[in-house]
Amino acid sequence: MTLFQQLLLGSLYLGICLAVEAGLLVFCVHILRHRLDALKRIWRFWRMAAVLAVAIGLIVFAHTVQVWIWASAVIMAGAIGDWNTAVYFSLATYTTLGYGDVVLGEGMRIFAAFGAVTGLFAFGISTAFLVAALREVFALDRENGR
Repeated sequence: MTLFQQLLLGSLYLGICLAVEAGLLVFCVHILRHRLDALKRIWRFWRMAAVLAVAIGLIVFAHTVQVWIWASAVIMAGAIGDWNTAVYFSLATYTTLGYGDVVLGEGMRIFAAFGAVTGLFAFGISTAFLVAALREVFALDRENGR
């Protein structure tokens, strides 16, 4: 794969993954907002636990989907021949752990690096989302005089 192709395809997959991340976080906001009235009536501990469970569950799902997207990309590109290795490589790259025991050829290295960039963006967005969600929970407590 040429440099231009790697940049183009890497950017495409990065965009797809960030759209998945954004879409699932918007869905999470939708779920939490529609359940806000019910959350106002329950104890603080359970309210915080419910918000965290929903938010963390959807965030983990979003990251898992993105790892599978990258695994599919390296399989379709022919860079890795089996799903087990592709998912392992994608997970190690996405989390920027990068053990180095599975390495792609020169024609795919830049493309694979986009998987790491995707993970960096997604983890940053997820962290900011969790902080914002908890801020809302704490604001509810202040409104209720707790």
